[in-house]
Amino acid sequence: MTERTYPSDVTDEEWSVVKPLRPPAKSETVRGRRRTVNLCAVYNAIRYICRTGCAWEYLPHDFPSPKTVYGYWRKWERKGIWQQVHQEVRKQLRKKPRAPKPLPPDLLTVNL
Repeated sequence: MTERTYPSDVTDEEWSVVKPLRPPAKSETVRGRRRTVNLCAVYNAIRYICRTGCAWEYLPHDFPSPKTVYGYWRKWERKGIWQQVHQEVRKQLRKKPRAPKPLPPDLLTVNL
């Protein structure tokens, strides 16, 4: 099955900013089961819901199950991950140089 892409999907560059902020899997810190879900797909699903405003149960089948996506959203909300993501993305955007604003045309230089 080919993976369908949506306009709300994260780019590789955006994911590289978000990926370090995600909490580690339990199997990485203590004994536990390995994570079986792709966190990038979960993140894309959450972005899809935020962008479209659809209900969790109407999430397209291309994404992980709505119950899984909602569980990660709640966990990340409680841990403050969304605030960290927002701050990091804002920091990255502020580092980029801005294009100079074009000067408004001067009334004296406009030939009528």
